[in-house]
Amino acid sequence: MNHENKKEYIKKTGPLRLYRRYLSIILRGKMQYKKSFFMLFVGSFLASFTVFLSVYFMFQRFSHVKGYIFQEVLLCYSIVLMSFSLAEIWARGLEAFPSMVRRGEFDRVMLRPRSLLLQILGTQCDLERFSRVFQALAILVYAVAASRISWTPFKIATVFFMLAGGCALFSGIFLIQAALSFFFLEGLEFTNIFTFGLNEHGKYPVDIYGKGILWVLTYIIPFALVQYYPLLYVLGRREEVRYALLPFAAMLFLIPCYLLWRAGVRHYKSSGS
Repeated sequence: MNHENKKEYIKKTGPLRLYRRYLSIILRGKMQYKKSFFMLFVGSFLASFTVFLSVYFMFQRFSHVKGYIFQEVLLCYSIVLMSFSLAEIWARGLEAFPSMVRRGEFDRVMLRPRSLLLQILGTQCDLERFSRVFQALAILVYAVAASRISWTPFKIATVFFMLAGGCALFSGIFLIQAALSFFFLEGLEFTNIFTFGLNEHGKYPVDIYGKGILWVLTYIIPFALVQYYPLLYVLGRREEVRYALLPFAAMLFLIPCYLLWRAGVRHYKSSGS
């Protein structure tokens, strides 16, 4: 296939099909080193499992945290862990994007006749993080079964709303991190506060950290819209249906994130390397 035919083939390939092609290439590459992949898979599981143990041992000492019992905290923790892990799996390319800009590799990406964002997302995919997804799923199943919640179809749907909203929120923060690399020579590590920091401290409902933090995570970074408020509805502490639908409002956070990305692309100047 000559160069012109390749360009024509790429243009006709749909975004979803192209992304599946990227995933296939990444998976085949990782399977060349199966032992390494397995060790990273297990290591990711154990690193996350220590966080679960910290929650478990704390509740061995205290019966509740600001009125939340062990099963309720596990429900919150599992949803946040799963949504963050899914975002980290598919948006890993955004997290590693600043180094791509510094090395001048983004120039090559801009020459290809496909979506820039799709190409960045397709450069990396941390499939090892699925170990955290499985762990979160196991914790979620236990929390649902052991909790005293009176489950209804809409409460079950609310859990899925929280997962989708959380994944969108974390993906948006990763997109901000990538966009800021167009304006600064070095990656801004403070963005990790809103990715790894929210994943770490989001294992508890955010109201335990005080009203100031709750305000910031409601109106600045809308994490509470996918974690705290819908959780209140699931636990039966609030009956207003709007609490269950707030994760959809949090998804709108992707709009300013994408606009910042577009502004960064327009601002970009080649490093010449």
